[in-house]
Amino acid sequence: MSKKKDAAPEHRSGFACFVGRPNAGKSTLTNALIGSKVAITSSRPQTTRHAIRGILHRPDAQLIVIDTPGLHKPRTLLGRRLNDIVRETWAEVDVIGFCVPADAPVGRGDEFIVNELRTVAKRTPVLGIVTKTDVSPPEQIAERLTEVSALMDFAEVVPCSAVDGFQVGLVADLLVQRLPEGPPLYPDGELTDEPEGTLVAELIREAALEGVRDELPHSLAVLVEEMVPHEGRKDMLDVHAILYVERSSQKGIIIGKGGARLKEVGTAARRQIEALLGTKVFLELHVKVAKDWQRDPKQLRKLGF
Repeated sequence: MSKKKDAAPEHRSGFACFVGRPNAGKSTLTNALIGSKVAITSSRPQTTRHAIRGILHRPDAQLIVIDTPGLHKPRTLLGRRLNDIVRETWAEVDVIGFCVPADAPVGRGDEFIVNELRTVAKRTPVLGIVTKTDVSPPEQIAERLTEVSALMDFAEVVPCSAVDGFQVGLVADLLVQRLPEGPPLYPDGELTDEPEGTLVAELIREAALEGVRDELPHSLAVLVEEMVPHEGRKDMLDVHAILYVERSSQKGIIIGKGGARLKEVGTAARRQIEALLGTKVFLELHVKVAKDWQRDPKQLRKLGF
């Protein structure tokens, strides 16, 4: 019998990241690949603020997908720090997926990112991924694929939809093919290495972002102060969190008339947190003003940036 037949099937493990302008579908694709919600999603641009790691376990591979904030022209210190997270991440991964939504034309934001990716592509393979094919007619998808292919010499260009699952498996295969051979890096069954407190804060922020005006998303931060067992109940966790905004008017938007809006946020967030942690949750939310926190290094540190 030849040596080749005796050899165990190769196992690959390594890191991939998705990059793209804000609202390009990176977080939704991350969740679809992992098969579980590890990154928050919203129709609001610049929702993602951390490099969240999701872990895909397969018999032949372990793919660690890092969802990054959207690369953009920063207007604040927070914006500059988010861009730094993106650049630090793609410098360390084995393969990069550059995401462009099928329902919007390629623009200057995409060209800005590609200009940086050309240098990275000399040492790291870059896939062009056209996302959101579920909301685009075939001719629009074809147009986008042509535009993306013309941007740079990608290792592959592939359309997909994280919502209906179209070619999500193919995206995973193309990423895995470019990982180095090696044993798993995380225990089987682990879906993310993010601390629970970070994920809980993100779920609260996601709930608070739904249905608010355009200027608020960038001004909103969430800090989980404590997560402790509920007194007298083993099946319940107490979660105390503060939602920070930059101005008093924004505080009013979050709280709503008679506290109605904050109550809705708490109900929606609690459902998601209970699903994440697998336990009942008593969630207490407070809203505070931290004036111009996006521009203040001291306040950014306090809020984890």
